[in-house]
Amino acid sequence: MRITGYRTLSTVQEWGRPVGDANGVFADGVVPVSIVIVDTDEGISGVGLGPHVEIERIFPAIDGEDPRAVTSLYDRMLRHTFKAGHAGPVFGTIGALDTALWDIKAQAAGEPLWRLLGGRDRRVTAYASGLDIGLTDDELVAEYEVYASHGLRAAKLKGGLDIERDRHRLSLVKDVLTEAGHGRRPGLMLDVNEAWTRKQAVRHVCELERTLDLIWIEEPVRRWDAEGLAAVSRGVSASVATGENLTGLEQYRPLIAAGAVDIVQMAAVWGVTHFLRASALAHAHDLPVSPIGNSPVGLLHAATSVPNHLTSELQDLHTPVGVSIDLHVEDGAFILGDAPGLGVRVDEERIRAVNRRPQAQTADSPNVRPERAGRRLLAGVDGVIPTGQVPVVSLNSRNEVAPTVRH
Repeated sequence: MRITGYRTLSTVQEWGRPVGDANGVFADGVVPVSIVIVDTDEGISGVGLGPHVEIERIFPAIDGEDPRAVTSLYDRMLRHTFKAGHAGPVFGTIGALDTALWDIKAQAAGEPLWRLLGGRDRRVTAYASGLDIGLTDDELVAEYEVYASHGLRAAKLKGGLDIERDRHRLSLVKDVLTEAGHGRRPGLMLDVNEAWTRKQAVRHVCELERTLDLIWIEEPVRRWDAEGLAAVSRGVSASVATGENLTGLEQYRPLIAAGAVDIVQMAAVWGVTHFLRASALAHAHDLPVSPIGNSPVGLLHAATSVPNHLTSELQDLHTPVGVSIDLHVEDGAFILGDAPGLGVRVDEERIRAVNRRPQAQTADSPNVRPERAGRRLLAGVDGVIPTGQVPVVSLNSRNEVAPTVRH
């Protein structure tokens, strides 16, 4: 079997409501999703959900190769980015190609990837994560009632801009999950997407912990700040979770050495091989791992085969437009299917027919770090939104960015 070519597609995740975090909110809830499809001379194609930045530079590393040599080809792709580096979306492109190769390998073996990788149980424990900072109280409650109806009893909220607002929203979700669990205490996490300084993080979390029990605080300070993350971990009761934006084992090593990470996370788009290697590194230090991402299907399969998987992020209960996945959610877990490979099917005609694209990225996007991040004195001043208000991004009649405020 030989790799003969690739195709790239762009579709969207349609949330049907605002989604975002402390950095900004997409008002229309339309989030881009990139897809890479790798073809072979035996008619088997593999799917990777992830970016295709500089793919024309990376693909020659695997062109004409046997896709079943996937781990060796992963290192070959890394070598092809040696001078410029493999950080950021370039690492995501390598991850998307890597995931597609794993898909091919498992399809060629006639097995679902979770079984090929040595998984024994198709059930992968999940937690709810609604990218929910732009929701009103009523919308927040309604959203987590849906998650609860699928058996989810742990939730991660977006926050970090106002202590009392975070306390209030976490308490609302706690009540929803407690009722659904017949009084059983739920799990709560808070994700602030690198919005704080070290002292802000400790102050904010310690105040929340006077009345709430948090399992983890996610990305409290910058992703590379090993000393800062370690200081936060020592200063609060909650675990510190981080890693979704780290690209390569070399970025994990200083954090683990400094005691800066308690929950090791990996982004879905970084690929299966990266997840397996980072999981082994974490396991060597007795640390649990947790995949993140809206469509972490490759990592869900891989999670069944590692001894230190804790829980995986479940965002939208719907798949991206034109994408179907052989899994379902019940009793608080992803249940993987028996389809060979990843179980991902892509309807290219539907994607082209819909032709819906997300709005242009602006300074109010969740992907753009705000100018005042880490330099905010009080909520409601210095560019910080008042409690209960979240900036959202919309377009006016001339297709120009028109920031508004959602109450």
